[in-house]
Amino acid sequence: MSRSQTPGSEPTVADPAPLSGDLVAPDRPEAHGEPGGSGTVGAVVVPTGDDVSPRPPGHRRTAIWAGGWAAFVAVAFGVGAALRAAGALPVDALPPLHASARLLIVPLVPAVVVASAGVAFLPAAARRLRWRPLLAVGWLASALWAVTLQWPDGVGRPLTAPTEYLAGLPAMGDHPLAWLRGFTRHLQEYPTHIKGHPPLPALILWILRWTGLNEPVWAAALVIAVGTSSVAAIAMTIRTLCDEETARRALPFVALAPTVICLATSMDALFLGVAAWAVALTAEATARAGEDAPHPPGGTSPLQSSSPVDDGHKTFHRLWITVRLWAGFHAPARSTAHDISPDARPPSLARERSPAEFPPQRSGLARRLPVAVVAGVVTGSLPYLNYGLVTILALPLAVFLLTRPRRAIVGAFVLGCAVVPLAFTLGGFLWWDGVMATHAAWAAGAGSDRPYAYFFAGDLAVLALIIGPMAGAALPYVLRRGRALGVLLAAALLGVLALDLSGVTRGEVERIWLPYAAWLTAAAAVYRPPARRALLVQAVTALLIQALVRSPW
Repeated sequence: MSRSQTPGSEPTVADPAPLSGDLVAPDRPEAHGEPGGSGTVGAVVVPTGDDVSPRPPGHRRTAIWAGGWAAFVAVAFGVGAALRAAGALPVDALPPLHASARLLIVPLVPAVVVASAGVAFLPAAARRLRWRPLLAVGWLASALWAVTLQWPDGVGRPLTAPTEYLAGLPAMGDHPLAWLRGFTRHLQEYPTHIKGHPPLPALILWILRWTGLNEPVWAAALVIAVGTSSVAAIAMTIRTLCDEETARRALPFVALAPTVICLATSMDALFLGVAAWAVALTAEATARAGEDAPHPPGGTSPLQSSSPVDDGHKTFHRLWITVRLWAGFHAPARSTAHDISPDARPPSLARERSPAEFPPQRSGLARRLPVAVVAGVVTGSLPYLNYGLVTILALPLAVFLLTRPRRAIVGAFVLGCAVVPLAFTLGGFLWWDGVMATHAAWAAGAGSDRPYAYFFAGDLAVLALIIGPMAGAALPYVLRRGRALGVLLAAALLGVLALDLSGVTRGEVERIWLPYAAWLTAAAAVYRPPARRALLVQAVTALLIQALVRSPW
């Protein structure tokens, strides 16, 4: 797009326009503003849709990346089959998946019907429904999709396995605090999944049983409800940090993603939901009004809409402003009409938008402080749900980098983060002792016998498989050109790579990657609405996985 374009004018594209169809991102300056800028309304600074470049990837580039996705997955399965035939992978029947092959057709008919309805109606709902009803529709669609996919194998069946959490609840009896104090000492006596995780998931299920909801179906309902609520949380985060248009484009892909195959079968779906809401609440708490925003040197216009630096140096410019603001230094104020007049801005910067074009945001420090505390509490609970979720803290950190909140908000967030660790420490459970005991249990099991080199690459192939080909094809484009959305997805990918490098996630990652993979499916927001062909490819991928693979989850 020409950088000399005036606000509201039609864009000019230097190279040929992409092919027509729905597998491209929109070029809509009337909805987004200029690349590299943001819209402002009154005193509120909101990012525009520049996270997805208005010049979209063409069909050729999409086909190349989708082909790379298919080749990567195929090579991982091919090498895994060869290693298993050589006796190097005795644990997994279908490496890199911890699963076995099968053929399931007729029982999946209800899921085919749901997928067809979702592909037909979710894109239209994303364009036409009001925001809150759309979140509810996305949540319900994801839940229905998860249930119908799992229905042939029995909803809740995996949670009843002798290795799962429910099998370990009798050890608590009526004294969960006494159980918590002796958790690390008696760890080797518990089922596999309790041994491999902190005590919080088991305590949640104990509370569910204590209320009288004893049947496994209630545990499955909790897992499904919380896990599929991540659709709403991810959409809300993208709306807050990017814009509503991008969030609406992403929502159908997050709801119908292949990741849903584990949403009705594993406690990791609960971890996904809690982690997604931790990020959403953090974004809500740190999204700030224009009077709170840092200013570039010598001016009063907020950084996002007035920074004269180019894209290559903007990251360093923002970091400098953040350090300067938190250190207590402020630029001298200027309040001339030239500073605040939208007509005086350079043509390459974003125009002002009407109130109807941006989401309502909280303004006022007093309102956002309680949200920051709650966000901190939820975030602080993540390492006590799963030790590996320490790496997903990269997402809240990415939110802080994008929003640069006031020090009071940061303090409230940190205070909230301390609540859950303090409660468990006072209850007699030390997190680091739990990590060491769990690692010892893992090292004594079959997981440590899996070859590191193969599963380092194989686990990434599983990640590619469960996010689907269209999200996989869009991900490199968003990471390279996306602004706020690219930062979020890069943080999720960084968390995956950190876990993968650690070597403790060798196999069985189709469920472990859930809290990260759901964010990566939002990369498909680059496709021009209604993008039904891309959405259909994602849904068919999930159906093929369920039809050809029998998983213990």
